[in-house]
Amino acid sequence: MDNRSEKNNKKMERRSFVRSITTGVVGAAVAAGGMGEAVFGHERTAPQPPQQKKKVLMKVGCQSGGTTKENLEFKARHGVFNLDGGAPKYIPGVGWDLADSMAKKEACEKYGISLDAYHLPLTSDGIDKVTTPNIMLGKSPERDREIGIIQQMISVAGKTGVHCLNYNTIILPILRTGETLDPKRGNASYTTWDYQEAIKRNEPLTVAGVVPVDQIYERITYFLDRVLPVAEEYKVRLANHIADPPTHAGYRGITRWNSPDVFAGIKRFAQLYKSPYHGFNLCLGSTAEGLKNPRTEILPIIKWVGERKQIFNIHLRNIKGGWDYFQEVYPDNGDMDFYQVIKALRDVGYPYMVMPDHVPHHPDPASSNQAFAFAYGYIKALLQAASEP
Repeated sequence: MDNRSEKNNKKMERRSFVRSITTGVVGAAVAAGGMGEAVFGHERTAPQPPQQKKKVLMKVGCQSGGTTKENLEFKARHGVFNLDGGAPKYIPGVGWDLADSMAKKEACEKYGISLDAYHLPLTSDGIDKVTTPNIMLGKSPERDREIGIIQQMISVAGKTGVHCLNYNTIILPILRTGETLDPKRGNASYTTWDYQEAIKRNEPLTVAGVVPVDQIYERITYFLDRVLPVAEEYKVRLANHIADPPTHAGYRGITRWNSPDVFAGIKRFAQLYKSPYHGFNLCLGSTAEGLKNPRTEILPIIKWVGERKQIFNIHLRNIKGGWDYFQEVYPDNGDMDFYQVIKALRDVGYPYMVMPDHVPHHPDPASSNQAFAFAYGYIKALLQAASEP
């Protein structure tokens, strides 16, 4: 064989070797599904599965206005088809009127609205303005008679098909010190809490005197020990509202059940009972009022409570500020990012109402409805956005 033939044969052998190596590498990559593996120094991106649309189970709701024709039409016009109807007629010494409760449900159904909740007469108005003050004052036998009335109300809710009752366990009322005008939002007025200003006022103790937090919890458990079995019987969720606002221990003699550490208070209350009917009306505004950085600190609270399935209602209220000082503002101009909040609720599978409760004010006679209409549209848009991949 001459030198030229020998060189040609060697070239052919090298080509055959390279082809065999290339075929082997590519074949192995394909066989392993490894199109993202490096092939001769080049990376190929593996095909990604199509993103699944996240399922949003919650819906916009509201607790204002009751079940009048005017209010139901207002709600329906703005796409609000889930409602806290306030409360049925009260029969002194007995409880709620079942016939009136059924009439409220029928009135809602005419507009395609679901009557999802009521408010028990344990409200945020403070101990001197509720019809059942002795429950949180801890006075027997008066509180036992009041607890009997609450038990009757739970039964009426269950018989009506209303499966959530919102309530408060407080002695102090909602605490605010004034109003703050916002020229950039058409001179809207924001209710404001300034703890230092409150201290300067040197307000007296309440009629309850000095009540430490452990005593508050004793009164809460005395109440729940007696009403929770009735709630379980009628399948009615009891949703406790965050005391508004969380504040310093011993303010006006009272240490609130969620003060001074709001997350610790939430955990303590949540762990009192292992029952699917024991949980929260989780007001995000009131919770944020006890935080130093609401934007970041609110999300782990939602995750913790939501994963325990103890969120029964959401008040979507935004604030500027936090612990010791805040203003209640519109949903879009506060410190919390409500898109992240809604996604956090979505991710824990929260299925109930998301509602505005406190809204900014203005002298315009229609200002309340204007603010609520804005809030409904804002919440509906958030729910739609959170359902996208």
